[in-house]
Amino acid sequence: MAAAEVFLRQYAAENPGDGDPRRRLAEVTAEVERCGTYEHTPAELAFGARVAWRNAARCIGRLYWNNLVVRDLRHVTHPDDIAGECFEHLRIATNGGRVRPVVSVFAPDRPGRPAATLLGEQLVRYADDPRSTHRVSLARGLGWKGGETPFEVLPLLVQPGSGLPPVFYEVPEDAVLEVPLTHPYHPGFAGLGLRWYSVPAVSDMSLEIGGVTYPAAPFNGWYMGTEIGSRNLADTDRYNLLPVVAELFGLDTRDERTLWRDRALVELNLAVLHSFGQAGVSMADHHTESQRFLAHVDRERRHGRPVPTDWSWIVPPLSGGATAVFHRYYDPADPDLRPAFVHRTAGAPEGCPYGTPREGI
Repeated sequence: MAAAEVFLRQYAAENPGDGDPRRRLAEVTAEVERCGTYEHTPAELAFGARVAWRNAARCIGRLYWNNLVVRDLRHVTHPDDIAGECFEHLRIATNGGRVRPVVSVFAPDRPGRPAATLLGEQLVRYADDPRSTHRVSLARGLGWKGGETPFEVLPLLVQPGSGLPPVFYEVPEDAVLEVPLTHPYHPGFAGLGLRWYSVPAVSDMSLEIGGVTYPAAPFNGWYMGTEIGSRNLADTDRYNLLPVVAELFGLDTRDERTLWRDRALVELNLAVLHSFGQAGVSMADHHTESQRFLAHVDRERRHGRPVPTDWSWIVPPLSGGATAVFHRYYDPADPDLRPAFVHRTAGAPEGCPYGTPREGI
């Protein structure tokens, strides 16, 4: 009830035309006393989901928080239907390449009745990505026969709230728009056979609003180029492609002082930005998005709201010192701030709440 009261008063303050908050608070109090929980109105759910994005201290793309498309799917509970709506989420978000920020909110936990969850970091992941090892093993244990070819999309895994075994669903081809990666100045880059998907839809975080937890609430923004070029494809515990790119470009890798890693990283990021641009798929570059984040900070402060920020995650993983966000101090992050997207389990990999580490602004 304490969390509900804080949220309802915030909702009333930012939506002054929606009636007397005292009446709504009395309704919620009675519902909690009767049922142990309460149900958000559609307007409260939409507001809570958008503010959860606004509160995401590790997300650089919050300028657009109020444009989040909120799909109210609290009535959808069967695993087959949840999977179908997740695939529809991908189609809506992809939007022919003009990626839209979307969240799909499924049923909340209730006292003694945990709701269904989605297993895996994102709705789309590749089986040969080292981060997918556990999910590949789980899917194969359930009967999946795939995972033998590069960049093969993993099935979606739905864990029913009843505690039954997870169910896997092949992701339809029409739900995933992939971009083949090429380089604007090196024709041989295409021969590496690289590609990446368009929509980073995070699925391993719960949405918490006013004391109510929605354990299945996949959400997405759009990619910033460095998330793919500097992290997914370059990190040594991911695809580790810097040595491959350096060899392709004939860089001298015998001495770190040649800065071959830096030069290969720039070429890889250039290829990602070029490829998404050629394909007509939404993608931000880290310099432009840094400027937009500062515009968000200024706008929020004009409204009298702090902007909780984790500096180490807002600064891009390429040329950080050359971006506008590097040379600033920010309001500290508050792990207890709600509404919020939060990891469901202790020890889960942490990352930008609009994506896995720095993924999906």
